[in-house]
Amino acid sequence: MKKLAILGCTGSIGVNTLDIVDRFKDRYEIVALSAGTNINLLKEQVLKFKPKIVSVLNDHFAIKLREGLKPHNVEILHGIEGAKKIATLPEVEMVISAIVGAAGLVPTFSAIQAGKDIALANKETLVMAGKIVMKEAKNNDVAILPVDSEHSAIFQSLLGHRKRDVRRIILTASGGPFLNCSYEELNTVTIREALEHPTWQMGRKITIDSASLMNKGLEVIEARWLFDVPHEKIDVHIHPQSIVHSMVEYVDGSVIAQMGVPDMRVPISYALSYPDRLETGLSSLNLNEIHKLTFELPDEERFPALKLAYRAVEEGGTMPAVLNAANEIAVEAFLRDKISFPKIPQIIEQAMDCHRVKEINTVQDSLDADHWARAKANEFF
Repeated sequence: MKKLAILGCTGSIGVNTLDIVDRFKDRYEIVALSAGTNINLLKEQVLKFKPKIVSVLNDHFAIKLREGLKPHNVEILHGIEGAKKIATLPEVEMVISAIVGAAGLVPTFSAIQAGKDIALANKETLVMAGKIVMKEAKNNDVAILPVDSEHSAIFQSLLGHRKRDVRRIILTASGGPFLNCSYEELNTVTIREALEHPTWQMGRKITIDSASLMNKGLEVIEARWLFDVPHEKIDVHIHPQSIVHSMVEYVDGSVIAQMGVPDMRVPISYALSYPDRLETGLSSLNLNEIHKLTFELPDEERFPALKLAYRAVEEGGTMPAVLNAANEIAVEAFLRDKISFPKIPQIIEQAMDCHRVKEINTVQDSLDADHWARAKANEFF
């Protein structure tokens, strides 16, 4: 039985992971859970899966959870130290890294240092510090298995093939809710409209990133490190049906694609069970009902976030961390109705223009760039 710890258990990835665990009680055991502020859902999860240790955002929420779980015997921690302890527990074999944003970097890196295999949904870990994260994973013989549907698709499309034969990786993107909007229309979109993703059910921040195509930009950077492929060999195609999750093209012209119903339980279950596959109970893909699959290039004029991500990975060093941090600040400002939707990439670009790139040799170097970018981005609205 594989013993698991989940960082970000109350988010969409965490909830779907627990659904898989519940279906396969004979294969997986939940040892520890980490959440932010959703104490009510966390309480339900604790009562059902009976972890030994849980962690929440801060002491305030820890006190609330203790009150709600009396007299159940569970250790309750909080803050970054709590998340790190959960990620490094001796009995844990795999850590599901599903915390949203830069907050996932430190506990995920700590898990790698402790020799835990990682089911990675927190793309920011590789965006912010990909070089040192992958080096640490190699030094500790840690497997990093992708949970994002696109990176899982690439991982599967690479199996059995030589890396030197890869011509390019093709990341697919749904295009989000504003795929066919003009720039003028983007100026007036509402928060509610931005959160209405046509295909996937995700958290608020990731849904906004999908609408701006920043999510795809972050995935380009993640793929660069996860698969050790230069960014020049990573392309993005808009694919509204979200059936082809990504593709790999080889030097002989062959293209290997991974397809499936758009349900996150598919890549999650594969990361948990690799190299096995689990009978998830999901419906089969019916291409006869879909009729057609379409692809087009992204419009970088209407969605400049993607271009900014390519710029960040090309400049390297601390710039991807700055891109990510400025985006987190701008997205939060949009969700609080402080800025318009097109202002998100504008703030990111302003922060990037002000930044002097430095090398990243430690996690702290990345965190310093993150802190600088957050302060700088807040100056632009």
